[in-house]
Amino acid sequence: MINLQPYSNPMYFVWLLVSLLPLMIGLYFGKRFVAYQTIISGIFLLLIFGGSKWQQGLALIGYIIFQFIVVDGYVRYKKRANQTWVFVGAVLLSILPLVIVKITPAVQVGRQSLVGFLGISYLTFKSVQMIMETRDGTIKKFDPIMFARFLLFFPTVSSGPIDRYRRFQHDYLKIPDRERYLEMLGKAVHYIFLGFLYKFILSYLFGTVMLPHIAHIAIMHRAAFFHTGISLALVGYMYTYSMYLFFDFAGYSLFAVATSYLMGIETPMNFNQPFKAHNIKDFWNRWHMTLSFWFRDFIFMRLTFFIMKHHLLKKRVRISQVTYLANFLIMGFWHGVTWYYIVYGLFHASAIITNDYWLAFKKKHRRLPHNRLTEGIAIFITFNVVCFSFLIFSGFLNTLWFQAH
Repeated sequence: MINLQPYSNPMYFVWLLVSLLPLMIGLYFGKRFVAYQTIISGIFLLLIFGGSKWQQGLALIGYIIFQFIVVDGYVRYKKRANQTWVFVGAVLLSILPLVIVKITPAVQVGRQSLVGFLGISYLTFKSVQMIMETRDGTIKKFDPIMFARFLLFFPTVSSGPIDRYRRFQHDYLKIPDRERYLEMLGKAVHYIFLGFLYKFILSYLFGTVMLPHIAHIAIMHRAAFFHTGISLALVGYMYTYSMYLFFDFAGYSLFAVATSYLMGIETPMNFNQPFKAHNIKDFWNRWHMTLSFWFRDFIFMRLTFFIMKHHLLKKRVRISQVTYLANFLIMGFWHGVTWYYIVYGLFHASAIITNDYWLAFKKKHRRLPHNRLTEGIAIFITFNVVCFSFLIFSGFLNTLWFQAH
């Protein structure tokens, strides 16, 4: 059996458009061919997790069964009682497979976990969201079929964007009228062409053509500046990697959103010109937005409420600082149990805390100028701070400092 990774080559889009054409015709005439969509989704999931990836496919099946048991069990329990320890236990159970996947390479020296598969992080976000919103009462009923559709929505299964259950359910059940669907088709075509520019041209240029060459030069200068490796080549690597990371991930996200639109589902956008951000908070409102908003809603806000409810800290500024540190530390660990991912998270927490101090200072000293020049300076500083964080995130410093060549 062949294995076909999502959006990895132009041929994938040929198969995709041919397969979705009957579904698109149905949506144009106001009908959703549910059985056909289910079959096509199953086929694409089989192509993604079949062939050489068959072990991931088995892990996915086991994972789905496990999450169904956990979520359904908690929903049934919630109808009878609402003990906090049961809720916490359900959340911990739900994230257990992801924790195993993240910890295994660190404990067993680079070995990958047998329960891991492409997209386990994003499916876990969806499962935990179901438990938390059930706890809040915003999700009243557990529909196993809709939950399966939500988890296994193949355009976003591997790397997001991270949708919300109620929003997805609304789109799935309410078919867009013809005028709205034609508008969605127009956007989908635009996103596909923009995604091709991002992923297959710009990402290739920065990531495949330029990055290895610049990395080699930076390695050759590892003794520079008192053996820290700080050199122009390292600065070049920082900017090149940042561009590669953005265009590769933004291109993928555009493809996922476009495919969703073709299927009549308005999956939220993931990027909004992040390098135009005026400060680090603004950046996280523009970069990987569905992840950022998920962490904001399900970790930052809940931890803030918990601290305030139990009076663990008095000053609001201290509460926000603690929750920023916890929020981004968890995000760092989510990327992987390595020093550079953890430092990446702590760096962004520190940057946001520093930004809060600066905003408070500006509010107190209203005579500070605010014009196009100061906005330009703010964008420039934010861009460079972000690019430096991506240098940490890339793991190249680990290679430069700790690996022999």
